[in-house]
Amino acid sequence: MSTPDFDLAFEPAYGRAVPIAPGIERMTVNNPSAFTFHGTNSYIVGGPSVAVIDPGPENDEHFAALMAALKGREVTHIFVSHTHRDHSPLAKRLKEATGALTVGEGPHRAARPLHQGEVNPFAESSDMEFQPDIVLADGQSVAGDGWQLTALLTPGHTANHACFALDGTGIVFSADHVMAWATSIVAPPDGSMADYMTSLERLLARDDRLFLPGHGGPVKEPASFMRGLRTHRRMRERAVLERIKAGDRLIPDMVKAIYRDTDPRLHGAAALSVLAHLEDLVEKGQVETDGPPALLGAYRPV
Repeated sequence: MSTPDFDLAFEPAYGRAVPIAPGIERMTVNNPSAFTFHGTNSYIVGGPSVAVIDPGPENDEHFAALMAALKGREVTHIFVSHTHRDHSPLAKRLKEATGALTVGEGPHRAARPLHQGEVNPFAESSDMEFQPDIVLADGQSVAGDGWQLTALLTPGHTANHACFALDGTGIVFSADHVMAWATSIVAPPDGSMADYMTSLERLLARDDRLFLPGHGGPVKEPASFMRGLRTHRRMRERAVLERIKAGDRLIPDMVKAIYRDTDPRLHGAAALSVLAHLEDLVEKGQVETDGPPALLGAYRPV
């Protein structure tokens, strides 16, 4: 199965503010994992007066490093792309320390209601406490001293996921929607594959030159990379359909076949990705199941 041209070259430089572009610095949290790559990226945007994008998890070392990098500068806004615990919890402490206003699409919520008896497998990964001071609708902007960030609402990875465009630069902070090192996890009920694909098309319709993601290094050719992501997702969808037509009825059997070369630690996330595709396929009338699509459900071709 073809994949986008992923870039795994990345130096996290924990504890240091790394200049990325004029008026932009990146600081990476020392929280590496199979899901976060080398860690979560926080960004500082501006000069004497700045915004911080995705301050990260509750992490003492990262907070101290951020405060050292911000010394002597006014922090006016704290932008949060979405409310997973590797991105948003430190916003509270940073706000208390700086007096900055928090900005985001809204509090955490699932892409759809839980079905009867369903458990949200990513519930513990969600920051349910974050409530932004400024709620941004799609296309709304917040300006500071020499910078303006515009919200590009991109639900899919989470229902409240937003990217932020740095106006006048062609740079987008793409958070977990588009990353150079791997595909984004789309895990129901927090995520929605249909929403993700719509959001991907939305970004493809733009003409941006650089994406700065929530994990790993920059996406240097966003349009071609996103076309690769789109193709990859469509091929995953076809693979799911082919497994069902071949007789697979259960998600674990599909995962074993489709993700046979994937790190076994990620098979749980892979099962949720297959479920996300199945939700979309059931909605489109290409697959049937008894009741709502579920991890333990049985699926058959229409």
